[in-house]
Amino acid sequence: MLRRLLLPLLLLPLSVMAQKITVEQYIETYKDIAMREMRDHKIPASITLAQGILESGAGNSALAREAKNHFGIKCHKGWTGKTYIMDDDEKDECFRKYKNAEESFVDHSEFLTSRNRYAGLFELDIMDYRAWAKGLKAAGYATNPKYAQLLIERITLYELDKYDKIAMGLMTEDEAVEDSLSDEELQELEFLLELAYSPADRSVFELVDMTEEKRFIYENNKVRFVFAKEGETPEKMAKAFGIRLKKFCRYNLITRPDEVVFHSGDVVYLEALRKRNWKAKSHIVAEGETIRDLALRYAVRPEKIIKKNKLQPNARLKKGQKIKLR
Repeated sequence: MLRRLLLPLLLLPLSVMAQKITVEQYIETYKDIAMREMRDHKIPASITLAQGILESGAGNSALAREAKNHFGIKCHKGWTGKTYIMDDDEKDECFRKYKNAEESFVDHSEFLTSRNRYAGLFELDIMDYRAWAKGLKAAGYATNPKYAQLLIERITLYELDKYDKIAMGLMTEDEAVEDSLSDEELQELEFLLELAYSPADRSVFELVDMTEEKRFIYENNKVRFVFAKEGETPEKMAKAFGIRLKKFCRYNLITRPDEVVFHSGDVVYLEALRKRNWKAKSHIVAEGETIRDLALRYAVRPEKIIKKNKLQPNARLKKGQKIKLR
């Protein structure tokens, strides 16, 4: 797989690859707009963000970049604004073109609220994103038969439903950020030994991108990462990838960054670990393995492993113990 992916990747201009933003960056950029639209138009922020991620490729599609259209909304009868022509279900279809992304988000809300075919959505529980996802598919928003499933997967994977709670005053942003073990609790856990995960076989990971400095980016459980070079430090790597040091350390379960030096081949995550693993259901503990080891190996947050398996934060794992990963 790695060899097949490598050639086409290297043929892409570095300038194009460098412009690609991650899903996390997309969410951070547009979450406030999505929450505002939820309060103003009663459309779940989680649904708006999931549709934006799916329809625009997290802002990386040609339609999003060139027409600022994040929701794939076509011109339709009555549209008097600018247009963008591209092939979709048919050749040379007309799509709406906006001044900026925010205008696209606002029009998305107006599009749903002004058409009778979507009226049934607003009878659903605003906090029930699953019902909204299925309702959008039933109303014919997209032709993909798995559209509802794709939205739900993205909401679950990126925990987008927390923005529904924030928008409706059921959770503060601080509580959302701390919807996991606190830094103090993490520091108390014996398994936080500042060790990185170094896989024996790199070929199992998908090569997905390359930086302007020609550094390959891989994915593990849909979490982007790089292999460290000998002697690199958290501070140096955080700066190189434009990530705040505190956030970088949280991604990699590091509590004492000043004491950490990476070795060649260590996995260094550039995004937050996930709530579950999308491939492996469980893991049988080997001699000496810790919760932190499994968290880094499977790109699953340690606090989620603890909760799923009803463990104590400082629990020692036993050889042969079965640990659920989803």
